[in-house]
Amino acid sequence: MDKRRLLESIKEDLHGKVGSSVHVRAHAGRRKTFEGDGVLEGTYPSIFVVVIDDGNWQRRVAYSYADVLTKVVEINTLEG
Repeated sequence: MDKRRLLESIKEDLHGKVGSSVHVRAHAGRRKTFEGDGVLEGTYPSIFVVVIDDGNWQRRVAYSYADVLTKVVEINTLEG
């Protein structure tokens, strides 16, 4: 499968999960990672947005589909 089809597959998969609870793990470089639980708020042509709610603060984070393809970002739905 070529990269364009993989990106389209990722887009379609995430678009079907809008509104779902997700767990995000993102590599921030230099041995730094960010992990959090939130809600997949929306998908757009180039990016998707996750709202992370930690009780004390709420943060919107946007990632590109290429980040998922290159495994810079891992996103998993939370069951239950």
